[in-house]
Amino acid sequence: MAKKKPKRGKPPPKAAKTKPKPQARTAKPSPRMMPAPMAAAAPAPAVAAALPEEPPAVSMPNAAPPPFAPQPDTLHGWLHEAESRMSDVGIESARLDAQILVAAVLGVDPGTLRFAEDRAVEPRDVQRIENFLRRRTKTREPVSRILGWREFWSLDFRVTPAVLDPRPDSETLIEAALAAFPDREAPLAVLDLGTGSGCLLLALLHERPNAVGLGIDASEQALAVAQGNAERLGLAERVEFRKSDWASAVAEAFDLVLCNPPYIAETERAALAPEVARHDPRAALFAGTDGLDAYRAIVPDVPRLLARGGLALFEIGATQAASVAEIAQAAGLAVIDVKRDLAGRDRCIVLQSM
Repeated sequence: MAKKKPKRGKPPPKAAKTKPKPQARTAKPSPRMMPAPMAAAAPAPAVAAALPEEPPAVSMPNAAPPPFAPQPDTLHGWLHEAESRMSDVGIESARLDAQILVAAVLGVDPGTLRFAEDRAVEPRDVQRIENFLRRRTKTREPVSRILGWREFWSLDFRVTPAVLDPRPDSETLIEAALAAFPDREAPLAVLDLGTGSGCLLLALLHERPNAVGLGIDASEQALAVAQGNAERLGLAERVEFRKSDWASAVAEAFDLVLCNPPYIAETERAALAPEVARHDPRAALFAGTDGLDAYRAIVPDVPRLLARGGLALFEIGATQAASVAEIAQAAGLAVIDVKRDLAGRDRCIVLQSM
């Protein structure tokens, strides 16, 4: 029987101390209290003065973790993220690499990034940045190979796995050549042995408008890269590229011979940076057990390749000047000079017919 409703103004009678009846099964427990599998709902008192304090959540067995960590949503955040990831794997140029890669994705100059750090990064750009970061950090692929180009002598050169990645150290040869032939308007015939991307030959032709050149390489893929670079730089009319095993297919004489041969000893392979060892063509790096095999193959041909008063400029390893000089003198060449790179290391040997 239902209890009588108390009259207005009188306090309700006290509840009898009887065992409370369980609630109907349709009542649902709090989701945070629900274990797996579901347990029966606990009985609750009929009257409660206040809600009890909610107990801590029960962890779900085998709960899946979040699918990924939160990602940055601004340009500033991605620059910091990219630099941090590369620093974590020991890349010393992490900040510069981050700026170059992110700027390439956004299609802007790296120097302008600091003026737009609050800019939002679109999802499609996020995917490209992530891809670039994986390539740079997981396989240590150089930035130049990720982007497909490298700046050399303030010119942009396309690079592929078929060619050596141009190094700033090699600009020492261009500086030495310009100093040796200071007349900018004079005609000049130039031979580049092992042209690769064509960076040495094309940089020199760019500085000497009346120079013409021949680039030699044993790789057809490398020759195609060099030809494409010549066309992009507007120098194709003044250069020829030819397939040859060093100078075996060359009969002409030249005012200037340039050569950056392989000069790393096989025993030094383990000491190379992964950017070099994993991504540069092996044939462009290694030259026998002492690193001198390419000089032994090339230098004896140099006297016949030089016109009267001509010079040959070879890139060398930092400790190879004396050894290459000995090979050159045995071939009838005089050592005119040894040029150092910006780090003060021997980098270019200058030879002339005796």
